[in-house]
Amino acid sequence: MAPQPSLSNWNALKFRCIGPPRGGRVVAACGHPTDRNVFYFGGVAGGVWKTVDGGVYWENISDGYLSSSSVGAIAVSEADPNVIYVGMGETSIRGDVSWGDGVYKSTDGGKTWRNVGLKETHHIGQIRIHPKNPDVVYVAALGHAFGPNEERGVFRTTDGGQTWEKVLYVSERAGAVDLALDVTNPRNLYATIWQVHRHFWELISGGPDSGLWKSTDGGDTWTDITRNKGLPQEGILGKMGVAVSPARPDRVWAIIEAEGDKAGVYRSDDGGATWKHLTPNRDLLARPWYYMHIFADPQDPDTVYVNNLRMWKSTDGGVNWSEITTPHGDNHALWIDPQDPQRMINGNDGGACVSFNGGETWSSIYNQMTGQFYHLDVDNQIPYRVYGTQQDNSSISVPSASEKGAIPWTDCYPAGTGESGYIAVKPDDPNIVYVGAVGSSPGGGGALQRYDHRTKQIRLVTVWPELYSGWGAKDMVYRF
Repeated sequence: MAPQPSLSNWNALKFRCIGPPRGGRVVAACGHPTDRNVFYFGGVAGGVWKTVDGGVYWENISDGYLSSSSVGAIAVSEADPNVIYVGMGETSIRGDVSWGDGVYKSTDGGKTWRNVGLKETHHIGQIRIHPKNPDVVYVAALGHAFGPNEERGVFRTTDGGQTWEKVLYVSERAGAVDLALDVTNPRNLYATIWQVHRHFWELISGGPDSGLWKSTDGGDTWTDITRNKGLPQEGILGKMGVAVSPARPDRVWAIIEAEGDKAGVYRSDDGGATWKHLTPNRDLLARPWYYMHIFADPQDPDTVYVNNLRMWKSTDGGVNWSEITTPHGDNHALWIDPQDPQRMINGNDGGACVSFNGGETWSSIYNQMTGQFYHLDVDNQIPYRVYGTQQDNSSISVPSASEKGAIPWTDCYPAGTGESGYIAVKPDDPNIVYVGAVGSSPGGGGALQRYDHRTKQIRLVTVWPELYSGWGAKDMVYRF
């Protein structure tokens, strides 16, 4: 029997970051209200990051402070930009979603953090801070994704997180996912409630507890406006997003998951009393459990944005829409500078990107160490290389060391296009990599690829040569 390494040898091993510098999913992002080059984002697997140069370089500012890594919401106080609140656990609840442990607060611009409660909310979709008082904060908490719990709904603190009050609660099976605050009158709030249950093999979205609510007294009391005139009067409702126009506070937009053509973008011009169905455009509504994000331009009452697979913009009040190209698909977060709507930050499945020209151009997403990896393998080279399948990206090969003193992006390469499957390197030939392509890749879901680094070519070697997309598990010849 070979001698076993001593415990002291194992203790001498230290983790070090080898990249790759290719961003992962971001659903929370915001900017500093007065310093134009300062922005923040929260990675769903990487904590809180800050840039002071408009997105050229990002630095993690939460390591050592957070007990969980998934960030679902982030907000900077306009009254005191040193005050930042972060809500843990995203509400885009994929089957592999990570839950969080409540709300963290910083009072020194992100240098230090402390947990201020709501640990059992698990998934936080939105945080709104009173524009004049950084101690008054509202949190939209979805609660447990995989089962019922009580710590969900809308929570409010008036003492900077020392204590919390649950001001809107519908049921143990439905939680809040979005909040909109009227900055001209912060007593007016809108909240969306989502009834949802996640299993590992399916998601059940919608039910009688989903709805749209309004408060006119700072959250003390709430009115259910779900079935107000112009909104769907019957049928199941699912996930919703809501936004208030700062330029015209009685104008409210909602994007609603509903049955058939009742789904779509709605607008109210009287504070939610009555509504008009503007469009059932499916480009705005794809995979509603994953998106349903709507944002109002802070200065133009006719301009509104929707994030989905693509980013969309309307300049006629929400009737017609045009695409804004972003560096990566699957768009989630958007923060727009109240003083300059050309300055914004977008969060998508490839990372966070900054724009100073209204989305015409964006900063790079190849400068963020926040990728989510499903599976890993290593080869037998010296120095060895590490292989992984990254969420919503290709599989990738990264060197474990480099003669350059660092590991740049140019030393990495895509080893196939498999997104979320297993990956294995041929032991006697590191040029050959097998990748399970369970995602958007050639061959469809369930494909198995053989990548040859000498030719840079992919060959499908799936065990049964048919596309599995749309098949039920019972109908497949082989299941893995």
